[in-house]
Amino acid sequence: MSLIPTMNIGVVGHVDHGKTTLVQALTGQWTARHSEELKKSMTIKLGYANGYISYCRDLEPPEAYGTSTVCPNGEKAEILKSVSYIDAPGHEILMATMLAGSVLMDAALLVIAANEPCPQPQTQEHLAALEIIGLNQLIVVQNKVDTVDKEQAKKNYKQIVDFISTTRFSKAPIIPVSALHKVNIDVLALAMYKLFKEPERILGKPGLMLIARSFDVNPPGTPPERLVGGVVGGGVIRGEIDIDDEIEIKPGVRIEEKGGKVRYEPLVTRVVSIKYGDIAVDKARPGGLVAIGTTLDPSLTKADRMRGNVLGHNVPDPVNSLVIEYRLFEKIAGIKGYEKMEPIKSREPIIITIGTMVGMGIVTKATSDMLEVTMREPVVVYQDRATVAISRNIKGRWRLAGWGYVKA
Repeated sequence: MSLIPTMNIGVVGHVDHGKTTLVQALTGQWTARHSEELKKSMTIKLGYANGYISYCRDLEPPEAYGTSTVCPNGEKAEILKSVSYIDAPGHEILMATMLAGSVLMDAALLVIAANEPCPQPQTQEHLAALEIIGLNQLIVVQNKVDTVDKEQAKKNYKQIVDFISTTRFSKAPIIPVSALHKVNIDVLALAMYKLFKEPERILGKPGLMLIARSFDVNPPGTPPERLVGGVVGGGVIRGEIDIDDEIEIKPGVRIEEKGGKVRYEPLVTRVVSIKYGDIAVDKARPGGLVAIGTTLDPSLTKADRMRGNVLGHNVPDPVNSLVIEYRLFEKIAGIKGYEKMEPIKSREPIIITIGTMVGMGIVTKATSDMLEVTMREPVVVYQDRATVAISRNIKGRWRLAGWGYVKA
């Protein structure tokens, strides 16, 4: 089995329900690496970690399944799946970041804490986001069972069943775990192996990748002659990208001209490295999160400056206006209680998420099922009938309000 990840698994749910701790239990990696994340003990940016689902032949199920490459007896474990985990932030003010990551997910773990009533606001909002992107593979992880007694765990379990019963995920399994103490991780590994299937992929050329993160990997003080080019990270959604390929990045870099005018300049660069975690390869394909080293000036990629761009061989030109077939939720997601969603009005500002791009737009025309939107910054419509998420400013917060498709 290849150690290169073949699918992306999202880890989603309400803030402080243990998503990052679960990823650590599954991979041994703590995905909250940003200084502000460490300071605030919460995920702010999309977190990434690669991991395995493995099997030890000398053990009986479910103990035979795990996430380590080495069995308890010291023998080498059989690698059944290699996956990338996307750790999405759970705080309501970071919903746009979660939405930008959701488009890269092939399957998801919805983490729900046993020590709080279910559903919490962002539990609802994240599940709605998964429905919007058309995701069909979900396992519910009832976390923190070590913090409650048996009766509370059973009460919370019933609340989860009731919550998901009205969604497309009504038949999703619910697995109680303690991520902190790694209890039932073997059962979760077995479920992921049995239930999560790699989607069909479009290979060959041209390749297209959605950029979710970008970096300057040069340490401070690196001499100019030792500087390496900027690195972009994300997921290839179709086709293949090879070492030495010439690639485009659009919309590109933001340039402010005299008089305050702003334009975007597409970038052309060359691929110099491709990595899945620590594994260097010659080709990037759909499945798994990949980092691509380029010849770009690293100042262009530092601090996620390329996030939301589209990379590839024949990237469509960016546009400044969209026509969207859409539907609003019946009620406002992400708040406690029921409150009816009001219609969208002309001149209303909204946030559009398309691919990994999150941008502000102004509604210029609105009907019950169609929106015309002028975007403040150009966006790339990377495929026919590209899915968009629509967020509105409701009660002082930007909340997920509906979804739609870009009309051709």
